[in-house]
Amino acid sequence: MSRSNSPLAQLGARAMLGLLWLIHGLPLGVLAALGRGLGLLLYALAGSRRRVARRNLQLCLPELDDQAREALLRQHFQWLTRSILERAVIWYAPPERLKRLIRIEGDVGFAERHPGAVMWLTPHFVALDVAGAATTLFQKRWIGTIYQRQSNPVFDAAMRQGRLRHGGGEAFARSETALPLVRAIKRGAGFINLPDMDFGSRDAAFVPFFGVPAATLLAPARMAATLKMTVQPVVADILPGGQGYRIRYLEPWADFPTGDELADTRRINAWIETEIRRNPAQYLWVHRRFKTRPPGEPSLYT
Repeated sequence: MSRSNSPLAQLGARAMLGLLWLIHGLPLGVLAALGRGLGLLLYALAGSRRRVARRNLQLCLPELDDQAREALLRQHFQWLTRSILERAVIWYAPPERLKRLIRIEGDVGFAERHPGAVMWLTPHFVALDVAGAATTLFQKRWIGTIYQRQSNPVFDAAMRQGRLRHGGGEAFARSETALPLVRAIKRGAGFINLPDMDFGSRDAAFVPFFGVPAATLLAPARMAATLKMTVQPVVADILPGGQGYRIRYLEPWADFPTGDELADTRRINAWIETEIRRNPAQYLWVHRRFKTRPPGEPSLYT
């Protein structure tokens, strides 16, 4: 039995989820203040994740000096901790409250009207869960998404339930075959696609990300071409204090895919870079985005 499957680990997971449920009714401003304070504590204590995030900032934003990057890193841990605490609201608050907290910009109803397949391209900003909730709350098209299965089964079940509790969707584990997802898309599901994590070299290419070769899945471009999908980018922001969240449904890409999956993947990365520069503190810097290296290249995180 793995540690994450042990009775003690599952009891701890239930206790943490119970705490989230207990705080979900607090005003968002209170949760935001708690998140900022705990974020500074996490910055001080989470040494390995802090080092990963610092290295990512060095690689991706070399134009910043050390002082500016460290200030950005502290801000990132505050936003990250806010996003963790505020899952209490996203997972447990009544839909009416969520609708009041989420500010929609752009054409959220595009997929509902569009007769063909749709992919919502949604990068890993810390408010990612809010983007998923908004897509189920403010439009009626059934959705499919891929998620990273959690090693702790209690957390795994809670994540699935929290993300799908408004109905009209299904989550497929990344470790499973893609066929059920493809079938769902062919039946009319819109696809929330998260294109910007390092899952190894399989089905990936080393595509520049802020000028650094990064193992990047070709699946988004490949699926868009094979299934004739229209791509609509979606970006989630946490607003300051207790103001809520902003979800931007951008204009669908009229000239995508091109049929050149490598060029299309480069375009996705370039677009994500632009969005990160707009709001760098809320991007998920604690992920080892450059973990997989081209053959013969040393680790960037040593």
